[in-house]
Amino acid sequence: LQQQHLLQLRSTFLSEALAARGIRVGPTLTDVSTPEGAKPPQATDWDCCLSTYDNPKTCLYSFDAEPNTKVISPVGTTQYISLSALNRLRRTDPSKVEPMWHSQYAILKSWFNDSSEYSLLQFVGWKGFIVSTLLLDLGKGMFLKGFLALSVFASIMVLMPFIEYGVSRFLTCSTLWMKWMSWGKFVHAALPLKILLGQMTWKFCAGTFGSLESAVRDHIVDLECAILEDSIPVTIRDVEVVSESVTVSDEDEGEYDDDDESK
Repeated sequence: LQQQHLLQLRSTFLSEALAARGIRVGPTLTDVSTPEGAKPPQATDWDCCLSTYDNPKTCLYSFDAEPNTKVISPVGTTQYISLSALNRLRRTDPSKVEPMWHSQYAILKSWFNDSSEYSLLQFVGWKGFIVSTLLLDLGKGMFLKGFLALSVFASIMVLMPFIEYGVSRFLTCSTLWMKWMSWGKFVHAALPLKILLGQMTWKFCAGTFGSLESAVRDHIVDLECAILEDSIPVTIRDVEVVSESVTVSDEDEGEYDDDDESK
């Protein structure tokens, strides 16, 4: 037991020394400790309401939420944030989500975890499961990369006859061979130069694929935001709207009663 304790102490000191030099091999004392006087984030339920022109809601991420959009807040508070803005923020930079509420609530574990009883994902249905769980979360985005790479490969295979025709026409073009003295030196260049050209080509292809992946991922995140807007139920309704509807219904009933008496 004493040897195991000494081994744990040595591993702790080693991880702290490596973390001080910018090399992280695991959690450190800072990651597992809570500042003195501070409480760890607490799991919390949520309230959702609709921001309208007549009753706009303030948003922590912006000044006011857009009209006819849903806003969400920890239960019992009025610290609202737009549902779409919250989801987009947790997809782009999740480290900034909980500081929006001064790190008082475990928002990510409470609202976006399948094992939580307060999870928002239980309302999204099979569409949300495909978009959120498979395309965005599975393998930390590796499923989306693999699916996109497979789609690009399939598109190339479908267009292969046209690609072969274009390449053959280009290689047999007289204009190309008239410029042989200009580009022929690259064909007979030294091996390091060819490796450098291949590396530049690979970086260009990788950068293009990364840009394509980023654009597709942004589109999928927007689709996920739309699914959340349609699926999450409203738990707090505007009291003024409800009272006005009740008043209007009472007036209609009074008019119907007057008509019956006159008859």
